[in-house]
Amino acid sequence: MSAPAFSLCVYCGSRLGDTPVFAQVAQAVGRWIGDHGGQLVYGGGNNGLMGVMADATLAAGGRVVGIIPQALVEREWAKRDCTELHVVANMHERKSMMAARADAFLSLPGGIGTFEEFFEAWTWKQLGYHDKPVGLLNSGGYYDALLQFLSQSVASGFMSSWQMDLLRVGEDPEALMQELVQAAGRGTRIDLSRI
Repeated sequence: MSAPAFSLCVYCGSRLGDTPVFAQVAQAVGRWIGDHGGQLVYGGGNNGLMGVMADATLAAGGRVVGIIPQALVEREWAKRDCTELHVVANMHERKSMMAARADAFLSLPGGIGTFEEFFEAWTWKQLGYHDKPVGLLNSGGYYDALLQFLSQSVASGFMSSWQMDLLRVGEDPEALMQELVQAAGRGTRIDLSRI
């Protein structure tokens, strides 16, 4: 099998959310990755948006790399038919491996785990631990309130506008993914020794 055209790490919910639009977007993301010869790197779950996205990637001929801690294998019903499924010891190992395998990062709607992973990838970028693009997909206005709060953080002097400029935000999944992949240029690999 030839190397994937790109490797996109996607953070998203292990639940479906309260509107079908979220699952439709997750499916569109997975399909786009597969249709463009890409590789999905994600948390290895079979539930919620995670499972929908992984299924769509596989169905479109893409590679799926799932990375899940042992403690969550049963709880999240690990997706056993990933192209690669890595069962790791803990969340730190999971996130480090996901970051190392990615050319870019994208966050879809999700809960506290998605937020934590998104903010970590963004923080690592602003600290110079990696130079990979970080995107936030604002499907159905899901992240409107967060973006408003982030603007408030800038206005209150706790963040700078250049930090916001590190983040790519969009509502159209295909356009945002194309932007991330182009900006990555297959990306520089993360330097885990600096974390």
